[in-house]
Amino acid sequence: MNPAQETCKRIAPDVKLGKGVRIYDFTNLYGCEIGDDVKIGTFVEIQKGVKVGNRCKISSHTFICEGVTIEDEVFIGHNVTFINDRYPRATNDSGQLQTQADWPCVGTLIKRGASIGSGATLLCGITVGENAVVGAGSVVTKDVPAGAIVAGNPARLVKSRSAKEATLNSDSSVLHISK
Repeated sequence: MNPAQETCKRIAPDVKLGKGVRIYDFTNLYGCEIGDDVKIGTFVEIQKGVKVGNRCKISSHTFICEGVTIEDEVFIGHNVTFINDRYPRATNDSGQLQTQADWPCVGTLIKRGASIGSGATLLCGITVGENAVVGAGSVVTKDVPAGAIVAGNPARLVKSRSAKEATLNSDSSVLHISK
């Protein structure tokens, strides 16, 4: 990477990168672990403590906060936002700006093969099950079962798929749904 390219990415020295990771410009990664063969798009921030599995695709303009775990072969669409605080506030009870000690980080788990549509917001404390699909623009407030397709605000079940219906293509990046 030449010096001009290095200024377009902020990858802290404490980031653990797997083999074959592709990171595009204007990204900010710190204190996280990224698995093998992951693609991270432009304008993505991944915070400390986040774990991203192997062969994931994280599209541009996405924010992945502390407390999020993403298993293998997960697709994250453009402009997806994760939240890790149930009661966000700027100040504590005495009127001082909050610090890490003033709130509990609440985790979120995205299971293997799940797909999160563009513009989705995922509240904390939830699990998105294996091969589940979250529709674009959805606001996920509750757990999503394995193989489910959810959409809306709040996200609601649209369809359930059997394990047989949910299969990955040969490059593990696109979920195919049988009719």
